[in-house]
Amino acid sequence: MPDDPQTVHVPLGERAYDILIGERLIDQAGAILNDRFPGRRYGIVTDETVAGVQLPRLTASLGAAGIAHTEIVLPEGEATKSWASLQTVVEGLLAARLERRDLVIAFGGGVIGDLAGFAAAITRRGMDFVQMPTSLLAQVDSSVGGKTGINSPHGKNLVGAFHQPRLVLADLSALDTLSPRQFAAGYAEVVKYGLIDDEDYFFWLEANRAEIFSGGPARAEAVARACAAKTRFVLADEKETGVRALLNLGHTFGHALEKDTGFSDRLLHGEGVAIGMMLAHAFSARLGLAPSQDTGRIGAHLKSAGLPTQLADIAGGIGSTDALMAAIAQDKKVERGALTFILTRGIGRAFIEKNVDPHSVTQFLEEVRTK
Repeated sequence: MPDDPQTVHVPLGERAYDILIGERLIDQAGAILNDRFPGRRYGIVTDETVAGVQLPRLTASLGAAGIAHTEIVLPEGEATKSWASLQTVVEGLLAARLERRDLVIAFGGGVIGDLAGFAAAITRRGMDFVQMPTSLLAQVDSSVGGKTGINSPHGKNLVGAFHQPRLVLADLSALDTLSPRQFAAGYAEVVKYGLIDDEDYFFWLEANRAEIFSGGPARAEAVARACAAKTRFVLADEKETGVRALLNLGHTFGHALEKDTGFSDRLLHGEGVAIGMMLAHAFSARLGLAPSQDTGRIGAHLKSAGLPTQLADIAGGIGSTDALMAAIAQDKKVERGALTFILTRGIGRAFIEKNVDPHSVTQFLEEVRTK
């Protein structure tokens, strides 16, 4: 039998839930769900890739526990976070006659988690849902905290709702099936927590990256520490009106790059975040806020993980600076047209900076485009 999972508790009053982190949790899901939510039926939302690799494990576990369920399988990729896919999921849940007290299972990476969570938030004016993240990125970031949504032609994650899950099951064994590129993309979000406000965690990652990637005990510790960090920000600012915005370190630049590359496999979300964090640190150094050597140290670590660190690393190149600035202007942190960035004074010293001069950002982007 697998070891008992680690538990990170998210104490949000009546909406409190646990994050369970361990091996073979997919195979134990039926028993866990029956124990916590007896008598419920489930709608599993997943993508074609996860369905081919992991879904048989989940359905076998649910079947052994006598749990009725329906399956909604969508194409893989960021383009699935769309109005069309949202309608497919909602209509699928309704067609299966799932009731308000039944549950939706978001079974996949961040795209599926965001989409299925949003569908649960609006179907029958709110259904409960369980996050079962199968990617590293989803396990350490998007499955925790209740941010759900889809993309718009105007930008990433501009349509959605805050809707907390009832439970998160982070099965570490699912990570063994990820491609090296997908695992590395998720690792960018792990590094982010060290860069925000925990330099000791960043230094620990530098020392333990190889074991995290190979699947040793450090992997479980890295995921648990990242989830605990995310939980701390969620408790302080659930609806992202203040300090939780720090979790967007690298995302303002990263989301603009994702939009510029058409939300495609040219640039995975975590890859955009990696480049975005480098740009945020380099921009901070340019403004005289952070030591430039920190940018180099961060870049060396991200490169060692197989991540892109500069605009030139993006396959096919990028569009104009004006196009990037137009995307940045649609960022969720914009207030009354003023740009807000997460900047830094060094490793582990990120802060929220409002009213950033657009001209200075434009000049900076023009400079880094030529490097």
